[in-house]
Amino acid sequence: MSEHHPVRVAIVDDYDVVIAGLAHMFDHYRDRIEVVEMTTGELGEGDVDVVLLDTFAQPEAGDGDLQVLVENPAARHVAVYTWVFDEVVVKEALHVGASGYLAKTLPAGELVEAIERVAAGEIVVSDPPPARTPVGQDWPGREEGLSEREAEVVALIAQGLSNAQIAERTYLSVNSIKTYIRTAYAKMGVTSRTQAVLWAIDHGFELQGRRIDLWR
Repeated sequence: MSEHHPVRVAIVDDYDVVIAGLAHMFDHYRDRIEVVEMTTGELGEGDVDVVLLDTFAQPEAGDGDLQVLVENPAARHVAVYTWVFDEVVVKEALHVGASGYLAKTLPAGELVEAIERVAAGEIVVSDPPPARTPVGQDWPGREEGLSEREAEVVALIAQGLSNAQIAERTYLSVNSIKTYIRTAYAKMGVTSRTQAVLWAIDHGFELQGRRIDLWR
C-alpha cells in the first residue's frame, strides 16, 4: 500500500488575514492538506500540488494572475476560489488552464475534497454559491461586522475604484454595489468615500504588495 501524503496547497491572496483564515480552516485537515507558505519565487518544479487563487479584492481584473500561476512549473494545478460564477468567466478560467473553480461557500470538508480531486487530476467546478456567509474563514473588517462581500467592496474602494469599476470587477450591478456600500458604511460609522478609505487603512485593508509577483 502506498504511503498517503497530504496535498500541498499554496494560497494566493494579497491580504494576510484572508490567508490566515483559510490556513486555520485547513489546520483541521492537516492529515489531508499541507499549506505551503510562499515567501519567495524559488519553489522547485511541482513543489505545490494545488495553488488556490483567492479572488478577494484583487486589484487587477482579467486572467493575468491565473495565467502566471498556470505557467509556473512549481504549481501542478491551479484552482480559483471565488464568489463569481458568471458562465463566461468560468469557461475562460478553465480555458486559461485552471483545474478547479470553487465556490467560497463550500463547507470546509467539501472544499478539502474538491482540492484533493484537483490534485488527483480532475477538473472540478463546484455549484454556484448560494447567498450565505463562508464558514470558518476571515477577511478584513470581519470583527467589525462586515460580511465578506461588504469587505471586498470596501477594499476595492480603498484601492481607488469607482462604483462602476467595482461592479465590473465583482460581476455585480451598480445598484448592488451601492447597497453594499450603504450597509458597510453604516457598520463602519462613516458617511463618505474619504472617511471609508481612512477607516479601511486603519482596519487592515491596505495592500502590502502583490503576492502574485512571487510567482512571476
